[in-house]
Amino acid sequence: MTAIATPSVDAINRPYAPEPESAAALQAKGRRARRMRTTWTWIGRIMFAVVVFGGWQMFTAIGLVDKFFYGQPSGIWNSLVHLFTQGTAFGSIWENLWVTIQEALLGFLVGTIAGMVVGILLGTNRYLAEVCGPYIKIMNAVPRIVLGSIFIVAFGLGMPAKVLLAAVLVFFAVFFNAFQGVREVDQNLIANVRVLGASPLQVARHVTIPSAMTWIIASLHTAFGFAIIGALVAEVLGAQRGIGLIISQAQGSFDPDTVFACMVIIAAFTLVAEYAISTLEGRVLRWRPPNRSEASSI
Repeated sequence: MTAIATPSVDAINRPYAPEPESAAALQAKGRRARRMRTTWTWIGRIMFAVVVFGGWQMFTAIGLVDKFFYGQPSGIWNSLVHLFTQGTAFGSIWENLWVTIQEALLGFLVGTIAGMVVGILLGTNRYLAEVCGPYIKIMNAVPRIVLGSIFIVAFGLGMPAKVLLAAVLVFFAVFFNAFQGVREVDQNLIANVRVLGASPLQVARHVTIPSAMTWIIASLHTAFGFAIIGALVAEVLGAQRGIGLIISQAQGSFDPDTVFACMVIIAAFTLVAEYAISTLEGRVLRWRPPNRSEASSI
């Protein structure tokens, strides 16, 4: 006669414990969650744009907002079409955009290199920081539009004046981050590296600069916006070509639609540059462990 196995009392009273999910199942769930989050993010972005531009168009159409001063989205679209098909009084829109891009990129490059070098140098040398500190604060307090006027007078309406003004704006944004980033380096780590026989150049190359690079890269997002502002302001003050010159002419003829159209063009280019900077940040700071916001998205 075959005995029938019966579960023990402990097995009956033991709570049910589901089997842990496999790694593949967890990864699939994470991918679905990221796709859902991305979908809802884009839905929110599109809805925000529809509300803003739709409300803008509606308010100007019913006369609640005067389109003579603030334009309207349909007029901005027509102005964009005209700029890209008919061009401007100063040449095609592509030629003017390329001039502004060159000025902004050169100013961004010059200002970033100068800000990094000076920031790291003063951050690692307290004596130089105490000597040069007051003069840097004075230069930072000078209104940028005054510097732009001086550069226009000194260098004329060509590209050098625009590049210099953009570089000045970028310099201070990068300098202060580089300076603070160097000051935030763990001094115990520097002392240990020196005990192991590292030279000052090796300390800067392998400890100071990599540690400050997080601060420097973070400043580039703001610095590039300053480069665009510097180039546009200098072009408004005086130029032969450029988006700023088109904005200045549209302002003089009371054409807000063209002003906003130029802003849309610059915004599109800035978004592309922001994506490139974010990609660079991901590659340069690949060694850095993800912070809380980054870890939550993994």
